[in-house]
Amino acid sequence: MIYRFGAFELDTGKMELREGGEPRRVEPQVFALLALLIDNRERMVSKDEIIEKIWEGRIVSDAAVASRIKSARAAVGDDGRAQRVIRTAHRQGVRFVAPVEELKPAVVAEPQPIAEAGKSDSRPSLAVLPFRLVGAKGSHATIADALPADLITDLSRLHWLLVIARPSSFRLRDAEGTLARARASFGVRYGLTGSVEFHGGRMIVTVELADTASEGVLWGERFPVAIDAVHEVREEIVRAVIGALETHIPLHEARLARLKPPGQLDAWSAYHLGLHHMFRFNRADNTTATALFSRAVELDPQFARAYAGLSFTHFQNAFLGYVADTNAAADLARRNAEICLERDPMDPFGNLTMGRSHWLNGDLEGSLAWLERAGTLNPNYAQARYSRGWTEALIGQSTESLANLDAALALSPLDPLRYGMIGARVFSLIALDDLGEAARAAERAATSPGAHALIAMIAVAAHGLNGNDARAKIWAHSARIRWPALSTAEFFRAFPFRDPDVRKRIAGALARFGF
Repeated sequence: MIYRFGAFELDTGKMELREGGEPRRVEPQVFALLALLIDNRERMVSKDEIIEKIWEGRIVSDAAVASRIKSARAAVGDDGRAQRVIRTAHRQGVRFVAPVEELKPAVVAEPQPIAEAGKSDSRPSLAVLPFRLVGAKGSHATIADALPADLITDLSRLHWLLVIARPSSFRLRDAEGTLARARASFGVRYGLTGSVEFHGGRMIVTVELADTASEGVLWGERFPVAIDAVHEVREEIVRAVIGALETHIPLHEARLARLKPPGQLDAWSAYHLGLHHMFRFNRADNTTATALFSRAVELDPQFARAYAGLSFTHFQNAFLGYVADTNAAADLARRNAEICLERDPMDPFGNLTMGRSHWLNGDLEGSLAWLERAGTLNPNYAQARYSRGWTEALIGQSTESLANLDAALALSPLDPLRYGMIGARVFSLIALDDLGEAARAAERAATSPGAHALIAMIAVAAHGLNGNDARAKIWAHSARIRWPALSTAEFFRAFPFRDPDVRKRIAGALARFGF
């Protein structure tokens, strides 16, 4: 939809604010705030609603909200004194008051990626551009091309992401307005840019992921390194970039999807909005995620990853007892994973969900084979390393488990399943009789965002085994509040330990606190 007010147009389809027909650069949050206020212009929008929609409910200061409102006013030629466009009412909220005309966007063919000409593809698309070389051009000048070339090769293994081939993206070397050129030339939604700077015997590599429409930076990192260690840092950069893309692109896609009215959600938008709800790990959001994944496969029955999403949500229903018939949920988790792999056997997410579905009937060895395959298909897939480490912890391969879990945490330090990664470490630490570190890890896991009642029970067991009854009692109370019917039997249904000694020790600790 295009909203026209005065000399301005807000185009939600292109994620673009224009003045007199010319695009104006605005930050993604400022654009989202304008869209929220215009869409609800018949009423006041409260500060709490702004935080829920723009910051996804995270705790932010009043100053941060006021700053975004100020930026939104500046973007449309308004200010706090005039308030001709955006009006604030003390303790009531904010309202868009300028007259608005709704326009239907003209039907314009989207530019197609050069490497995919003639094909329709709704996946997020990315161009990795040649890095800028700063400083003396010595014998290491080739690094500025070698690093992005390596990234293109590794990113091309991600089946959910369309990556423009090197011969095409490198045509934009030294171009002005590189991100805009990449969008115009290839139709990509994202651009990865960087620079390589030399200072004596050291090198600083800077990498940024940006939205090509707004040119807003979604993620950035600097890597200082000695020149003679360039090969080591190359691998570190590749891992960091892949981990960042797997976190930030799905989050950004979900934000874009939330700006669309439900009737306009296409399959890919519905899928990414489903991921957003899926990782909140509660019954209501899991139900919403299931509906969104179902809509995605209804719109595109060949969309493999949407079936993997359905498998994941049905796994949650069975694993966390969200539904009465957990056996039926387990069957649906397996069946949807199978459908995903029928459509794309090489999809790492599909292999991951197939492996997780084997957990539900205690087939840990069968699970491990699928999880290893997911990791082979994408060695930088944090979720696969995590799930493999969890399974190894249950089988009793403690050393291997800790290595995979540490790798998962390094690959995705802000992962929504971080609590699970840390929680799984607790089991291996208990098996290795490192009870102090197990208790510390359990505390971190249970206090991480999104941690569910089973994670609280892990904290009960770890603190109980470590002799800290006070903390164990606190977490036992927390677990019962969230899942009143939770029991030791339910705990071992979720975590079917192979090692009878570990199982006995954990069962004894849980029994002491009433489970």
